[in-house]
Amino acid sequence: MKIAIGSDHGGYKLKEDIKEYLARKGYDVVDVGTYSTASCHYPEYGAKCARLVADGVCQFGVVVCTTGEGITMAANKVKGVRAGLAYNVEVAKLMREHNDANVIGFGAKFTTSEEAIERMDAFLNAKFSAGRHATRVEMLNNLDK
Repeated sequence: MKIAIGSDHGGYKLKEDIKEYLARKGYDVVDVGTYSTASCHYPEYGAKCARLVADGVCQFGVVVCTTGEGITMAANKVKGVRAGLAYNVEVAKLMREHNDANVIGFGAKFTTSEEAIERMDAFLNAKFSAGRHATRVEMLNNLDK
């Protein structure tokens, strides 16, 4: 499975920790940057990551910035992406089960590496439950029409 990952300077260290963990678990990780803590713009990296998911190059994406909010918003601007901010394990699981999320966001200032890894596992191990949620996801996919 291919997973895209991107961050701005504020999320760089956490991105690197998540990337290393995913690679150890055997995932093919595509790092779209940033590649240092030098100041940069989160929308660029949120969009790069999201485009790989929307285009089917990667099955999932991970985005990280200081709060997680901005880069997750940027990812959600890409049609076909359903990104959510994983502020705890249950939310990470439910965003997959109920919203068929394909991008997970983290706020590096508020998330330890250990917490992010635990949430990544919950996200990747969860399955979309469809049922009544399928109608809602279809509605999300067609909001811009």
